[in-house]
Amino acid sequence: MNQNNQEYRKYLQPEVVAKLTNMELVARLVVEGFITGLHKSPYHGFSVEFAEHRQYMPGDEIKHIDWKIYGKTDRYYIKQFEEETNLKAYIILDASSSMGYASDNRISKLEYASYITAALAHLMVQQRDAVGFTIFDESIRLYMPPHATKQYLKEILRQLELIKPANKTSTANALHTIAERIKRRGLVIILSDLFDNPDEVMAALRHFRHKKNEVIVMQILDPMERSFAFGKDAVFKDLETTEEMTTRPWHIQKAYQEGMRKFLDVYKKECREHRIDYVLLDTSTPFDTALFEYLHKRRRVG
Repeated sequence: MNQNNQEYRKYLQPEVVAKLTNMELVARLVVEGFITGLHKSPYHGFSVEFAEHRQYMPGDEIKHIDWKIYGKTDRYYIKQFEEETNLKAYIILDASSSMGYASDNRISKLEYASYITAALAHLMVQQRDAVGFTIFDESIRLYMPPHATKQYLKEILRQLELIKPANKTSTANALHTIAERIKRRGLVIILSDLFDNPDEVMAALRHFRHKKNEVIVMQILDPMERSFAFGKDAVFKDLETTEEMTTRPWHIQKAYQEGMRKFLDVYKKECREHRIDYVLLDTSTPFDTALFEYLHKRRRVG
């Protein structure tokens, strides 16, 4: 791998991306880092080079030929228009208070999820897919229906820069509301810690499937939420109720880990049974894991 590729690949690391100054830069560099790695993957040949164009076909109007592209490639390409988009995608982001958690100077779950959202939206718009964006906590905070323009992408990225964790979680109610709003079926991507009643959340996820949407659930945790490896005495604060409790974590670590394993297994098993793609991420996971999941699904629904 040459030095330039390595330079881009570093932007798949959360701790590197956290130092960037704005979401537009995050989106571009994470996607470029992802694309440079694709030649070593099963997706060899995937390209975003002419994502906003398609090759000229007999019957196309000559006035839509992009002559600049012809000058560079000696081939005829037609500029695509928004109504020609291949797919409608709906990215749904949990911004409730629990998503604000971060341990050991890591980025928060919400920051991590925001960076994935920015990269996915950027990649989709480059591919001429229409992307919509929803933020929820105990209710819908923002709903942007899918579009495929660069200007619209900028607005999604702007909203991501403004986002702050707040309020309690009501995942199931929010997802049911969004499922009813979606009029044209597409690909639904949900980013959340899913810290809610799994039975109720699964009923809401089935609602999307019932309406013939494809669904990817990305459950995002902090590494400490998976391991509970705090060691010494600690004060735990509920980010949604502000209640505090002092305990010795090592006393309850084993029981906690077992409870967490069961909690995650419910989502894994239920999602598999209902043909929902499920991916477990934590805030130290490189971003290409999430992007590969999307790309794998995109190929199947394409």
